[in-house]
Amino acid sequence: MAGEITLSASARSSLLSLGNTSDLIDRTNNRLSSGLKVASPIDDAKVFFEAKSLTDRASTLTEKKDGIDQGISSLSTALEAVEAVDSLVRQAKGIALAAKTATGTELTSLTTQYAGIRTQINNLVTDSTYQGLNLVASTGTSSLIVSFSNLTASQLTVASVNLLVGTGGVGLGITSQATFTAGSSIDAAIAQLDAAITTLRGNGQTLGSNVALLQTRLDFTEKYVNVQEEGAGKLTLADITEEGANLVALQTRQQLGINGLSFAGQSEQNILALFR
Repeated sequence: MAGEITLSASARSSLLSLGNTSDLIDRTNNRLSSGLKVASPIDDAKVFFEAKSLTDRASTLTEKKDGIDQGISSLSTALEAVEAVDSLVRQAKGIALAAKTATGTELTSLTTQYAGIRTQINNLVTDSTYQGLNLVASTGTSSLIVSFSNLTASQLTVASVNLLVGTGGVGLGITSQATFTAGSSIDAAIAQLDAAITTLRGNGQTLGSNVALLQTRLDFTEKYVNVQEEGAGKLTLADITEEGANLVALQTRQQLGINGLSFAGQSEQNILALFR
């Protein structure tokens, strides 16, 4: 065809080599800029989806980790409430013990103090809510459920308890005691307070054990997430040192190719000069 340019075999080979080298340089530059040797299925479909499976798992576990962390906060709130109520109950017991030997105005004052502490116990228990869940002011109909995995049914369920005080012996079992009128009534109040302290000790142990369990699970999940992410990185992350060395080598090869193409063109010009 008229006007068609015909290249020599050596020139064509040099051009093809330059094109390949240029593509490799672009790929290496992309790896250096992104830090990834596999950034899409085009790079390596098998490796890409293996890595994606790991990162998806890590993302799901991170969500579970956040839920575990919130669970720890819920239980810690309840545990702090139990300890505070225990302190108030012990104060009430001190008042009841003092009432055994008090008379007249002093007895009336102690009765008022006792009633005030009962009120403060209920106020504290009612206020011990975390994200709308109160684990110490319920009859057990409310509970904390913390899920550990989306692959299994593993979870922790903690039923709520009732630490409220009032008539009828509900909650802690400390009934209303408006006045200390006789030694028997004071002894009954002390017995109720001792029983309440025992109940609070048991509640504290249960909550503390569950907090420790969740903390252990949180630590495990954090490490598990790191393992998943590290695994994905091993599949997709580029070795920056290696890629940097590759870039230098490819740039050198590119320059040699340009020189080779120039030599090929010069050889053809020398041949042409023979016909002049």
